[in-house]
Amino acid sequence: MPERTISTMFDEDHERLDALFKSFQTLKRTDFPKAKSAFLEFKAGLQRHVVWEEDILFPLWERKSGMTGGGPTIVMRSEHREIGDRLESLSRKIQAQNLETEREEEFLLDLLDRHNMSEEEVLYPEMDHIISPEEREAAFRAMEKIA
Repeated sequence: MPERTISTMFDEDHERLDALFKSFQTLKRTDFPKAKSAFLEFKAGLQRHVVWEEDILFPLWERKSGMTGGGPTIVMRSEHREIGDRLESLSRKIQAQNLETEREEEFLLDLLDRHNMSEEEVLYPEMDHIISPEEREAAFRAMEKIA
Protein backbone atom coordinates (compact mmCIF):
# COMPACT_ATOMS: atom_id res chain seq x y z
CA MET A 1 0.00 0.00 0.00
CA PRO A 2 1.50 3.35 -1.00
CA GLU A 3 2.39 5.78 1.75
CA ARG A 4 -0.29 8.39 2.44
CA THR A 5 1.11 11.87 1.82
CA ILE A 6 -0.12 15.40 2.43
CA SER A 7 -0.31 15.89 -1.34
CA THR A 8 -2.42 12.82 -2.04
CA MET A 9 -4.71 13.31 0.93
CA PHE A 10 -5.44 16.98 0.27
CA ASP A 11 -5.60 16.55 -3.53
CA GLU A 12 -8.19 13.79 -3.03
CA ASP A 13 -10.19 16.05 -0.75
CA HIS A 14 -10.08 18.82 -3.38
CA GLU A 15 -11.39 16.32 -5.96
CA ARG A 16 -14.17 15.18 -3.60
CA LEU A 17 -15.22 18.77 -2.97
CA ASP A 18 -15.08 19.59 -6.70
CA ALA A 19 -17.38 16.64 -7.44
CA LEU A 20 -19.89 17.77 -4.81
CA PHE A 21 -19.95 21.28 -6.24
CA LYS A 22 -20.33 19.96 -9.78
CA SER A 23 -23.24 17.83 -8.56
CA PHE A 24 -24.87 20.94 -7.08
CA GLN A 25 -24.44 22.80 -10.37
CA THR A 26 -25.81 19.90 -12.42
CA LEU A 27 -28.87 19.35 -10.22
CA LYS A 28 -29.86 22.84 -9.08
CA ARG A 29 -32.47 23.39 -11.81
CA THR A 30 -33.74 19.81 -12.06
CA ASP A 31 -33.66 18.49 -8.48
CA PHE A 32 -33.18 21.35 -6.04
CA PRO A 33 -33.40 19.24 -2.84
CA LYS A 34 -30.55 17.00 -4.04
CA ALA A 35 -28.62 20.02 -5.29
CA LYS A 36 -29.00 21.74 -1.93
CA SER A 37 -27.88 18.59 -0.13
CA ALA A 38 -24.77 18.38 -2.34
CA PHE A 39 -24.05 22.05 -1.71
CA LEU A 40 -24.42 21.69 2.06
CA GLU A 41 -22.06 18.69 2.03
CA PHE A 42 -19.63 20.71 -0.11
CA LYS A 43 -19.85 23.70 2.24
CA ALA A 44 -19.26 21.62 5.38
CA GLY A 45 -16.41 19.76 3.69
CA LEU A 46 -14.75 22.96 2.49
CA GLN A 47 -15.05 24.54 5.92
CA ARG A 48 -13.49 21.43 7.50
CA HIS A 49 -10.72 21.46 4.87
CA VAL A 50 -9.90 25.08 5.78
CA VAL A 51 -9.79 24.21 9.49
CA TRP A 52 -7.44 21.29 8.73
CA GLU A 53 -5.12 23.67 6.94
CA GLU A 54 -5.27 26.61 9.32
CA ASP A 55 -5.19 24.67 12.58
CA ILE A 56 -2.88 21.78 11.65
CA LEU A 57 -1.06 22.12 8.34
CA PHE A 58 -0.13 25.81 8.34
CA PRO A 59 1.29 25.87 11.88
CA LEU A 60 3.33 22.75 11.07
CA TRP A 61 4.59 24.34 7.85
CA GLU A 62 5.51 27.56 9.64
CA ARG A 63 7.35 25.71 12.40
CA LYS A 64 9.26 23.46 10.01
CA SER A 65 10.04 26.06 7.32
CA GLY A 66 10.64 29.00 9.64
CA MET A 67 8.36 31.11 7.41
CA THR A 68 5.98 32.84 9.76
CA GLY A 69 6.00 36.54 8.89
CA GLY A 70 5.38 36.60 5.16
CA GLY A 71 5.33 33.10 3.77
CA PRO A 72 2.67 31.43 1.66
CA THR A 73 0.43 30.63 4.61
CA ILE A 74 -0.23 34.34 5.22
CA VAL A 75 -1.57 34.65 1.67
CA MET A 76 -3.51 31.39 1.94
CA ARG A 77 -5.20 32.49 5.17
CA SER A 78 -6.30 35.70 3.46
CA GLU A 79 -7.63 33.66 0.53
CA HIS A 80 -9.50 31.43 2.99
CA ARG A 81 -11.33 34.48 4.36
CA GLU A 82 -12.29 35.57 0.85
CA ILE A 83 -13.41 32.03 -0.04
CA GLY A 84 -15.49 31.94 3.15
CA ASP A 85 -17.16 35.24 2.24
CA ARG A 86 -18.01 33.98 -1.25
CA LEU A 87 -19.23 30.66 0.15
CA GLU A 88 -21.58 32.47 2.54
CA SER A 89 -22.90 34.71 -0.23
CA LEU A 90 -23.73 31.64 -2.31
CA SER A 91 -25.16 29.83 0.69
CA ARG A 92 -27.58 32.69 1.45
CA LYS A 93 -29.00 32.47 -2.07
CA ILE A 94 -29.36 28.71 -1.88
CA GLN A 95 -31.09 28.93 1.51
CA ALA A 96 -33.52 31.41 -0.06
CA GLN A 97 -34.02 28.95 -2.96
CA ASN A 98 -32.72 31.57 -5.38
CA LEU A 99 -31.33 29.63 -8.33
CA GLU A 100 -29.65 32.65 -9.91
CA THR A 101 -26.27 31.76 -8.43
CA GLU A 102 -24.04 31.66 -11.51
CA ARG A 103 -22.16 34.84 -10.60
CA GLU A 104 -21.44 33.64 -7.06
CA GLU A 105 -20.46 30.20 -8.37
CA GLU A 106 -18.04 31.74 -10.86
CA PHE A 107 -16.41 33.96 -8.22
CA LEU A 108 -16.05 31.06 -5.81
CA LEU A 109 -14.70 28.64 -8.42
CA ASP A 110 -12.17 31.19 -9.69
CA LEU A 111 -10.90 31.74 -6.15
CA LEU A 112 -10.77 28.03 -5.40
CA ASP A 113 -8.96 27.23 -8.67
CA ARG A 114 -6.19 29.74 -7.97
CA HIS A 115 -5.97 28.84 -4.31
CA ASN A 116 -5.93 25.07 -4.86
CA MET A 117 -3.30 25.36 -7.57
CA SER A 118 -0.86 27.11 -5.24
CA GLU A 119 -1.53 24.55 -2.54
CA GLU A 120 -1.22 21.56 -4.87
CA GLU A 121 1.86 22.84 -6.70
CA VAL A 122 3.74 24.44 -3.80
CA LEU A 123 2.54 23.90 -0.24
CA TYR A 124 1.56 20.23 -0.23
CA PRO A 125 4.67 18.94 -2.06
CA GLU A 126 6.89 21.08 0.19
CA MET A 127 5.10 19.72 3.26
CA ASP A 128 5.79 16.17 2.08
CA HIS A 129 9.42 17.12 1.67
CA ILE A 130 10.06 18.86 5.00
CA ILE A 131 8.04 16.87 7.52
CA SER A 132 8.83 13.42 8.84
CA PRO A 133 6.51 10.43 8.41
CA GLU A 134 5.77 10.64 12.14
CA GLU A 135 4.79 14.31 11.88
CA ARG A 136 2.62 13.53 8.86
CA GLU A 137 0.79 10.74 10.71
CA ALA A 138 0.33 12.99 13.75
CA ALA A 139 -1.21 15.62 11.45
CA PHE A 140 -3.55 13.03 9.96
CA ARG A 141 -4.61 11.86 13.43
CA ALA A 142 -5.32 15.45 14.45
CA MET A 143 -7.37 15.98 11.28
CA GLU A 144 -9.46 12.89 12.00
CA LYS A 145 -10.55 14.49 15.28
CA ILE A 146 -12.04 17.49 13.45
CA ALA A 147 -15.63 16.76 12.47
